[in-house]
Amino acid sequence: MNYSGKRILVTGGAGFVGSNLVKTLASQWPDADVVVLDAFVNGHFKNLIGFTGELIAGDLTDPRIMSDLTGRKFDVVFHQGAITDTTVSDQKKMIEVNTNTFSSLLRLCAENKAPLVYASSAAVYGNSPSPNRVGAGEIPENVYGYSKYMMDQMTLRYLNSSPAPSHPVVGLRYFNVYGPGEYYKGKMASMILQLALKMRRNITPRLFKFGDQRRDFVYVDDIVQANLKAGAAGISGIFNAGSGVSRTFNDIVAILNEALNTDHYIEYFDNPYPFYQNNTCAHIEDTKAKLGYSPAYTLEQGIQDYVRWLNVHLTDAGPIA
Repeated sequence: MNYSGKRILVTGGAGFVGSNLVKTLASQWPDADVVVLDAFVNGHFKNLIGFTGELIAGDLTDPRIMSDLTGRKFDVVFHQGAITDTTVSDQKKMIEVNTNTFSSLLRLCAENKAPLVYASSAAVYGNSPSPNRVGAGEIPENVYGYSKYMMDQMTLRYLNSSPAPSHPVVGLRYFNVYGPGEYYKGKMASMILQLALKMRRNITPRLFKFGDQRRDFVYVDDIVQANLKAGAAGISGIFNAGSGVSRTFNDIVAILNEALNTDHYIEYFDNPYPFYQNNTCAHIEDTKAKLGYSPAYTLEQGIQDYVRWLNVHLTDAGPIA
């Protein structure tokens, strides 16, 4: 895996995963030419403090942006840009932004014969039983999950077209990602961050009864690893990107109590939502075997690392540069 000297486009590069990817590329391969595209809806400039490459403000629904990108030479494209608020009910807007614009990136990468790695989502599985496997139980429950599901279907059609594309396309279905850079997601930030912020302020953590709902929580550094390995693997396909382990919300509070040196009890309340996923867990054997992906962080290790970052970078006014 070597991105030295490569020209790399990162869409959504001021967002959560995108900014972590940009920082990793810049630190590990300082001679790489990284171009960031972001609409600054979910992203924030503070996530890019220290980035000195080219920054384009705009989104892929703007034909002027695509006109600007067309004809440029890119060696790799990492597509992280999307509407990520799963509560958005505007179906037309969600599909226009997340799904329809994807065809433009497929064309751009075909012209450049450049690998394309894009963010899909575990939301495509809806409330299907875990472990969640690519190709099974793909029944999204909201339009966000559906928009990602349709991106995956576009990819499969594209890969099966004739003649077959000469460049790899990889979709990564992210599970519950947490870590530095997510603060500006607001209400869509991970429960790990939301609980940590409350517990740091001596506010009692509250969970749906009785905190035994399970999720596959994956640290953002592992998601960056999955992207980088996918971009260099030379193969195409759709893969899960998670830890491969399902943990409870009660576990989170216990680990945070230890990391924060607190002793909070949990207040439980009724779940008001008619639809709620009770258990998600990524089947990642294909991801390991074909992409060389291997999660480096347990939930305990990830939360400890995250709390250390929060202690250094977070004030009551938000993250500092």
